[in-house]
Amino acid sequence: MSRTIPALTPALRARRLAGAAALTVPALVLGAAAASAHVTVTPDAAEAGSYATLTFKVPNESAEASTTAVKVDLPTDTPFTSVSVEPVPGWTAKVTQAPLPEPVEVHGTTVTEAPASIEWTADDADAGIAPGEFLRFTVSAGAVPDGVEEIALPATQTYSDGEVVAWDQEATGDAEPDLPAPVLQVLPAAEDGGHGTASAAGATDSAADAGTDAGTDAAADDDASGTLPLALGAAGLGLGLVGAVTGVAALARTRATGTGTGTGTGTGTGTEQR
Repeated sequence: MSRTIPALTPALRARRLAGAAALTVPALVLGAAAASAHVTVTPDAAEAGSYATLTFKVPNESAEASTTAVKVDLPTDTPFTSVSVEPVPGWTAKVTQAPLPEPVEVHGTTVTEAPASIEWTADDADAGIAPGEFLRFTVSAGAVPDGVEEIALPATQTYSDGEVVAWDQEATGDAEPDLPAPVLQVLPAAEDGGHGTASAAGATDSAADAGTDAGTDAAADDDASGTLPLALGAAGLGLGLVGAVTGVAALARTRATGTGTGTGTGTGTGTEQR
């Protein structure tokens, strides 16, 4: 027995395409989330010689265990000379100092020891980063080393079930590794006084422009305020003259009319009396 398959109408075809898209989008979203769920640092760039506020975002990727410890390794060949941490409720932070492999010169000072790592540990199980959650750890680090293009900041994430994940792989080419290390790009230091001079010049020009504009506006307002009363006065004077002329004409007509009537009446009345 043969069966006739009805042709797809435009409306039915649109519904089927929408259904397929609805099934595809969640898969794409889940894939993107899995690909981007790793330890990162923001901002991802800082100026050489500056003291940068760096925030490490640590997502929990386990479906059952919590993150109980996070450690970030700092460079020793191009070290930060100072590191301080922002308190995180329920976590204890520890900055470890270590001797440098080779002494380095920083602003004319020979440095032989510097911060080598920062480690945050959850005070108890409830403070850990639970599945589906993330936490931010913020530090102030400086001075940002000069003479390098980027600084790798490998991170180690420890879970409550004993699993340890090392985010320490460096990218090669355009492909991103499975466990990329957070990376801070180093920007060239600004020339001393360069930006300040430009800003001062810009501020002076702006002030001059503002003064010119203000003076022009004030002059325009003065002209307007001086012209307006004169115009109103002239208009009032013109209206007064018109009123005066109209009044004189009306009075003249009234007197002419009154004189004619009085003469006629007086003559008639006198005649009747005689």
